[in-house]
Amino acid sequence: MKVALVHDWLTGMRGGEKVLEVLCELFPQATLFTLLHRRGAVSPGIEKMRIKESFIRYLPFARGKYRYYLPLFPRAIEGFDLRGFHLIISTSHCVAKGVIPAPHALHISYVHTPMRYVWDMYYHYFGVNKLSPLAGQLVPRMVNYLRQWDVASSDRVHYFLANSQNVRMRIRRHYHREAEVIYPPVNTRAFPLSKRSEDYFLIVSALVPYKRIDLAVEAFNDLGLRLVIVGQGPEKKRLIRRARKNIEFFPWQAEGQLAQFYAGCQALIFPGEEDFGIVPLEAQAVGKPVIAYGRGGVLETVIPHPISLKLGWRGDFPMVNPERATGIFFPEQSAESLMKAVRGFDPYAFVPERIREHAMGFDLSVFKEKIKKFITEKINQGKPYVLST
Repeated sequence: MKVALVHDWLTGMRGGEKVLEVLCELFPQATLFTLLHRRGAVSPGIEKMRIKESFIRYLPFARGKYRYYLPLFPRAIEGFDLRGFHLIISTSHCVAKGVIPAPHALHISYVHTPMRYVWDMYYHYFGVNKLSPLAGQLVPRMVNYLRQWDVASSDRVHYFLANSQNVRMRIRRHYHREAEVIYPPVNTRAFPLSKRSEDYFLIVSALVPYKRIDLAVEAFNDLGLRLVIVGQGPEKKRLIRRARKNIEFFPWQAEGQLAQFYAGCQALIFPGEEDFGIVPLEAQAVGKPVIAYGRGGVLETVIPHPISLKLGWRGDFPMVNPERATGIFFPEQSAESLMKAVRGFDPYAFVPERIREHAMGFDLSVFKEKIKKFITEKINQGKPYVLST
């Protein structure tokens, strides 16, 4: 059985790439199709695959400015010749699920989110004051085309997997399709329990608009507390200019170094609304609590401390014994709301061992078992074939 893996782009190791890494392990002989591959940017397990790129790689400045070619992505992903492949597994947050399978092929798509640029995060990328007058005329037309394409191409998928209940509801809303939820993997072995705590709070994030790192910079500028930010992205220079001396920036780190950043922090700061969010679970694997904006994927990964209610958060979540809590939710996506949460944070209100115990429910082994079972069942509905890896 010939297998094709399809991924939007390979430019760094984030949550989507960690899912892809497991698929590469399950299907080491597969061909991996992607819009763009920045060599050396992903793990050895992905780099060793047979990788085929689209014409996007040949466009001017594509290595660093590939997102500017967003209107061309549908054409690029549809340009892959998948004749002869029996099984296609796409991992998609942009256009990967829009590949055109051969008539006989089975297509399973693991969706991190429907194309965020044109749906839920549209105003973060293309809102007021973000576009020139000319772009303001052109972008709405482009977005309308991309929305139509995104919905139409969903019919090319036989089975959807969602990375969270949050995303499952988006798939239903935008594509009118059902999806099964399999949470992404967390390599808890790489992030051992830590009981030490230094004087800093931590952010681990891509530095892009919807992550709302600007809120954290504004809040910690006023708080005067030490904040360490690990990550890269187009917002980095702007954030550095706005940050005061108590805020430090570091580039992406390998897992071993990143584990040390987690191990020493007082808590992880998570100001954005995320589709799912592996970073909060990595922090919890180390035994560290999370201070998060109380919407999106964190509702499925963080157990809120009752202090969240005192801060004004009113989520639909049954309060538990405080000793089982793994974080604090603040109610508004604003610097002021985040500041109140940080001021109300008490590190002694959390039990590191309980926090790690919660994170273990999202371990890599759990993900691998579930996705292997799902794919095998769907394949075997058509012909006998069992994953042996």
